[in-house]
Amino acid sequence: MPSAADGAGAASGGEVAASWRALGMLVHLVVTEPRCLAEARRVLEADLAAVDLACSRFRADSEICALRASGGQQVSPLLAEAIAVALRAAELTEGDVDPTVGAAMSAVGYDRDFEQIPRTGPAAPVTVRAVPGWREVRLEGRTLTMPEGVQLDLGATAKAWAADRSAARIARQTGCGVLVSLGGDIAVAGPAPEGGWRIRVQDVTGSPDDPPEGPYALVAIRDGGLATSSTKARRWQRGGDVLHHILDPRTSLPAEPVWRTVSVAAGTCADANAASTAAIIRGRAALGWLARLGLPSRLVDATGVVFTVAGWPEDAPEDANRDANGDANKDANEGGDENGNEDTRERSSQGSA
Repeated sequence: MPSAADGAGAASGGEVAASWRALGMLVHLVVTEPRCLAEARRVLEADLAAVDLACSRFRADSEICALRASGGQQVSPLLAEAIAVALRAAELTEGDVDPTVGAAMSAVGYDRDFEQIPRTGPAAPVTVRAVPGWREVRLEGRTLTMPEGVQLDLGATAKAWAADRSAARIARQTGCGVLVSLGGDIAVAGPAPEGGWRIRVQDVTGSPDDPPEGPYALVAIRDGGLATSSTKARRWQRGGDVLHHILDPRTSLPAEPVWRTVSVAAGTCADANAASTAAIIRGRAALGWLARLGLPSRLVDATGVVFTVAGWPEDAPEDANRDANGDANKDANEGGDENGNEDTRERSSQGSA
């Protein structure tokens, strides 16, 4: 994919792509027909602006920041859908992905756009606080009920859901195949290219124009989504403590970095992202959990050892790097600059979720 901050270019087999930065992340859009690209980009840009205004924890004028404890308040259809996705993720992961961690996120220092967070700083004691818990939040249609003290954070689900939503909308409106990558969370919809959407998954951030650095896997998907979560991308240091953005709701602290990255394929990007995030929190227990769910997954531990479950293909051998790069125009990278490493020309995945 184009390495410039904003650009467009050919992908593979007649596909065309555009990439740019928005909302603090790399956005990559690929369509199977050149005539669709301009309209697809208009749809995606409008969708991202609407999602940000509804769901951003870092905008004083966002709808989610205006929420208050109440016996029932009406929210917009868009925010209701985003909250419903977050509550579903909480239920599916048995509370590992919990949207009520907003206050805990702020307490560990993630209280503004990540690009504005100083990467190093003096020691700052982190107070362990109880997370209210997702079951305290009730959503009936557009009526939201939550108790005093709850601060919602949809960061663990909104990006992947937005990718699903926009990919489906673009496919319906244009009739072409589409791949949307938001910071490494990938959703596809419509007719897939011949051979499917080929995605290079790795956990070392880099340009898709360069040979893959370290172990990687090439996968192909025709529908659904692929997401990568990482403990290495969104990190900051306070004194001797290295913190990251994936909190264990049971401790209100960053999850133990057992896994460097976890990549999961599922029927939707939202489900893939919920599973990859929960796997980071579950540590070694994630291997059996993902296998029981039948979700193809690739997990890289803190030492770089790669584990795969549920039919995920084996990594390409190191000596295949040059060959893979030579064929990069036919592929895509999943993972992303926020997640770990996602390119989308050999559409890449590296994760931030």
